[in-house]
Parts: sequence; structure tokens; C-alpha cells
Amino acid sequence: MSLRLLLVEDDPAIGRALAGALETEGYEVSWARTGSDGLDLARRVEPELVLLDLGLPDLDGVEVCRTLRSQFPDTAIVVLTARRDEIDVVVGLDAGANDYVTKPFRLAELLARVRAHLRGVQIEPERIIVGDLIVDTASRRAFVGDRELDLRPREFDVLSLLAREAGRAITRERFMTEIWDEHYFGSTKTLDVHISSLRRKLAVEAGPARPAITVLPRVGYRLDLP
Repeated sequence: MSLRLLLVEDDPAIGRALAGALETEGYEVSWARTGSDGLDLARRVEPELVLLDLGLPDLDGVEVCRTLRSQFPDTAIVVLTARRDEIDVVVGLDAGANDYVTKPFRLAELLARVRAHLRGVQIEPERIIVGDLIVDTASRRAFVGDRELDLRPREFDVLSLLAREAGRAITRERFMTEIWDEHYFGSTKTLDVHISSLRRKLAVEAGPARPAITVLPRVGYRLDLP
């Protein structure tokens, strides 16, 4: 049975693109164009995750978020917002959102966040937590327990992608496209070097909650959940 997602977005172009992409991923998507319709749909379909635009034409998106959280305490809520001021983001999170994405956003990143929330990987604003691993994307720092990892810039980018997609295979081609360059046609051996270094640095701190990078021959890599 497909996981149920509710999209509350008044912009028809964004709504169509998101709904289509999510359905391609295998989700059952309900799309509401207004806050009131979104609340009605939520009661009917009881979604596992809600993508909620804060700039709605009829209701304040923050109030919609607060209502959804009170009625569906276990549902993941990811707010979509063009409001870049920190206070607006904080208000949305205080209203019960699990995460936020600012517009314009990259579709690949949004889909990764959706998958992570539905798998139960904890994504806080600007932080990704997988067992004892904490990746802080705002400060570009990563920790295993209390120990900070000494990472080069590309190593941090590789680890961030692995953490966002924890438990899922990531192809070599995707690494090269998203981290190096979408037009990169050179050798992927540089990726192997970065992965090898990351595996050594993660292995220094042993423990039952430490995730590990698994090599998938001829495919890519996967960060395995502890």
C-alpha cells in the first residue's frame, strides 16, 4: 500500500510538478490549493506526511500547520516557504513543523527529505541525525557522538548526501552530478578516495549507534542505519 502524502500548495505550476514527482516516487498524493481544503483533505486521507506551503490564499499557513499538528500528532509536516527571515521559520517550527524548505528549492533535495522523514531518519532544521552521527549543514560540521569529524569540503558534501538518504543506495552517477558537477564526465575514482577517507574517519569511533558506509559494487554506496 502506498504511503499517503498531502500537498497544500496554491501555485498551480509548483503543485503539478510536485504532485507528479511524488507520484512517480510511488506515493499516493492528495493536492489541496487552499488551507481549508487542505484541512478537509487531511481529515479524509490521514496522511503520513504533509507538504505545506505557508503562503496560502485563504488561511495563515502557520495556523494550518498548528491545526494539523494538533489533529495529527504523528504526521510529519514539512513547510514550504518563500519567507527567508529566521523569525518566520522559527514560527513555523514552533507551530509543529518537523522541517522546512525555502523556495526556490531543488526537487532532488525535497524528495530526499520526504523519504528521510517517512523512514524515520531524524532531520531537524539544518541538522541530520542518523544514530550517533550528526551532520550540521548550517555550520558544515559533523559529529559522531561528542567527537567532531575533521572533514574536507567535498567529504562533508558526500557525507551529507549519504545521511539524507540513509538506508538507500546512491549511485556513483548521482554523487558526481550533485556534488562535483552536473556536466562532470571524468573518472569517478575521486569519489572512491573521498569515501575511503570517510569510512576511516567514521570507523575511529566504534559503537552500536554509529552508521557505516557500505560499498555497493558497480552501483555506488549506502549509509547503513545503526
